[in-house]
Amino acid sequence: QVQLVESGGSLVQAGESLRLSCAASVSIFSISAMGWYRQAPGNQRELVAVITRGGNTNYADSVKGRFTISRDNAKNMVYLQMSSLKPEDTAVYYCKATTVGLVYWGQGTQVTVSS
Repeated sequence: QVQLVESGGSLVQAGESLRLSCAASVSIFSISAMGWYRQAPGNQRELVAVITRGGNTNYADSVKGRFTISRDNAKNMVYLQMSSLKPEDTAVYYCKATTVGLVYWGQGTQVTVSS
């Protein structure tokens, strides 16, 4: 069982930066992939960024060049550095852990970007 706790969500103005954190209850060293997803009201949950155990990353086109995902295996943490935030980035952001045959989600953290 993996518990994930997100933090760092806030209300910010367009153009500002924010860093989200995801704390895992177990070592993430062996977890296949850690990712950030988001869900805006009325929309489906969508991939924002993912990082594999080997450090490979993948981003949604809408955030490429603005967001950076990273992981600290020693601290069991995953981060999402967000810059040049836009109102359309407003959503609940969820952390996801994918391991062999299993998927775990955090409770989410709200990010609101005002124009």
